[in-house]
Amino acid sequence: VQLQASGGGLVQAGGSLRVSCAASGFTFVSYYMSWYRQAPGKQRELVAGITRGGITNYADSVKGRFTISRDNAKNTVYLQMNSLKPEDTAVYYCNAEGSSSRYWGQGTLVTVSS
Repeated sequence: VQLQASGGGLVQAGGSLRVSCAASGFTFVSYYMSWYRQAPGKQRELVAGITRGGITNYADSVKGRFTISRDNAKNTVYLQMNSLKPEDTAVYYCNAEGSSSRYWGQGTLVTVSS
C-alpha cells in the first residue's frame, strides 16, 4: 500500500496550490479519501474528505477556499487550495479509510508566506 503525496511548496499569501495523492496497493474506489494537516506544535486536523461517490466535506476554516476531488480512474485524490493564508502552513497528509483498514501518506509541506 502506498499513498504518495506531491505538490507542496512555498507560496505567497493569497496564492494557490494543488496537492495530489497517488494511491496504489488497495481498491482506491472503495475508500473514503481525505486530507489532513498538521502545523508545527499543533494536532493533526481534518481538512477535507470525499466519498467514493464524490460527496465532500470541509473544515470550516477552509470552506470556500479549498476543493477536494478524486479521479478513480487514476487512483488519485487532489486538494486545490486557493486564497491561501499563512495559517494554512502545515504538512498535508492524505488518508484512505475503508471498512476495516486505514492508510496514511507521507505528507507534503505547504508553506504560505505573508
